[in-house]
Amino acid sequence: MSVTFTENYKEVFAAETVEFIDGLLEDNYALDDILEFVDQYSEHDLVSYYVEYVEQGENLGYDVVDAFVGYHDISYVEYSAEAYRGTYDSEADFAEEFTNEIGDVPFYVVVDWQATWDQNLRHDFNFVDGFVFHSNF
Repeated sequence: MSVTFTENYKEVFAAETVEFIDGLLEDNYALDDILEFVDQYSEHDLVSYYVEYVEQGENLGYDVVDAFVGYHDISYVEYSAEAYRGTYDSEADFAEEFTNEIGDVPFYVVVDWQATWDQNLRHDFNFVDGFVFHSNF
C-alpha cells in the first residue's frame, strides 16, 4: 500500500507504526524517506530495521546497502558492513585483487581471473551490481 500524502500516514498505519514514525521525526529523520522505505518493505520492517538501514546507508552508502539487502533480505541489513568487500568492475577484477592481497602471484604465471571467480571465489562471495559481499557474515 502506497502512502501518497505525507499528511495521511497517521490514518493509514497501525498505532505502533505511527508512534514509531513520530519518534523518528523527532530525531530528524525525513518523513519522505520513511514512507518510501515502507513502500519498499513493510510497516513491520520499518519498526524492525529502519534505524539500522539508515545507519548502514550513511556509513557505506545507500547503493551498497540496497544491493546487499536486495540480494539477501532487509532482515540482514545489520550485516552490510561486515559483508561488504568493495566495489569492482567485474568478478575477475575482484578475484585478482583478492588473490594479490593473499600473496604475490609470480609474474610468469598466467591466471584466468574469471575462472578463479567461477570455480572458487563465487562460493564465498556475492557480486551484486559491482559490489562484492562476503557470504559468510
